Amino acid sequence: MIYLAYQATEDLMLPVRTLATAALDSTRALLARTENSAMTAWLRQSASWYEMVTRMHLSHTSPAFGIDSVCVDGREVAVTEEETLSTPFGSLLHFRKDFRGEQPRVLLVAPLSGHFPTLLRETVRTMLPEHDVYITDWVNARDIPVEAGRFGFEEFVDHLIQFLEKLGPGAHLMAVCQPCPAAIVAAAVMAKNGNPAQPKSLTLMAGPVDARLNPTAVNDLATTRSLEWFEHQMIGDVPLRYRGAGRRVYPGFVQVSAFVSMNMGRHMQQHQELREDLAAGNDARAAETKKFYDEYFAVLDLPSEFYLETVEWIFQDFRLPKGELTHHGDLVEPQALHDVSLLTIEGQRDDICGIGQTRAAHELCSGISPSQKRHYLQPNVGHFGVFSGHRWNKYVFPIVRDHIQNAN
Repeated sequence: MIYLAYQATEDLMLPVRTLATAALDSTRALLARTENSAMTAWLRQSASWYEMVTRMHLSHTSPAFGIDSVCVDGREVAVTEEETLSTPFGSLLHFRKDFRGEQPRVLLVAPLSGHFPTLLRETVRTMLPEHDVYITDWVNARDIPVEAGRFGFEEFVDHLIQFLEKLGPGAHLMAVCQPCPAAIVAAAVMAKNGNPAQPKSLTLMAGPVDARLNPTAVNDLATTRSLEWFEHQMIGDVPLRYRGAGRRVYPGFVQVSAFVSMNMGRHMQQHQELREDLAAGNDARAAETKKFYDEYFAVLDLPSEFYLETVEWIFQDFRLPKGELTHHGDLVEPQALHDVSLLTIEGQRDDICGIGQTRAAHELCSGISPSQKRHYLQPNVGHFGVFSGHRWNKYVFPIVRDHIQNAN
């Protein structure tokens, strides 16, 4: 019912947005012709309200990465996106550069948590000049036919292993946020099995390796509700109009709504400021705000199996830090990791993944030499500031770059 209710609301709002779009176009046309300052001010006010109405919706299509070139060794080189491996649930996307030199190959694991991988656009852009970057490009579950089968936590790990095997020996694994536990599992399974494609380095950024430590509102929600509650309240069936009709999913609009509710005052303030900027003609500042929310409100649905298993295994049972997590029946042994360098990164003001939750990987990966381990706490950043923004570029990235280089 939850998905049908959302879709009905979207359908009802469509004529309203269509009318607002027409009114906005007409108002802008009048603005282009008028020279009266009072009339200009009034038209801008009107246009600002119409535009806010047109923006009252979510997108279910992945935005473009939009990285066409980067500077390598002082020379601008072209960047081309190439899908190097694909399954019904995701693909391995390569940012191929017009550059012949050898650079460390990095698999960047994007979260499967309601947003598209383009949320890591700035992470990719910063790393590209000095690294050969690949990223996990997850498919919106509402577009995956039911006959494609299930996709749970173990299948997520299987994809990481398959992607690393495609990259070949000597690659580096870097996980951001939610997939940090899965990255540990993939690396540990590969080490235990002697897989030659196991990563040379493992970088974990702001992820819930041990969600028992310094719990946030996200953790509290998981531990104060039963799994049955999550299944009944958070899971819906994809409507008939989509390719994944009938698939059980955790809708992306539910995840985004939860994130927004955590900082409702801030989001309302930013939208008020956006309307005021539009009315005042502060186009550059308005464009930056719109760019952020165009990305933030592009949502991706998760397969229900993956969402519910993540809630139960990672946030309720804490199976990985308790040594109880299995992968296709075999016990996961992080201590099997030896020939790998480990870096963990956290944000001081992270209100999604508490301090210490990612650092816990060091204790789990006891087989790694202390000389190959490093933890970094970035001051004055929240969750997203760990992998985007000026502090990511100035402080965090150099540490990631050195970590990969030293392990190469």
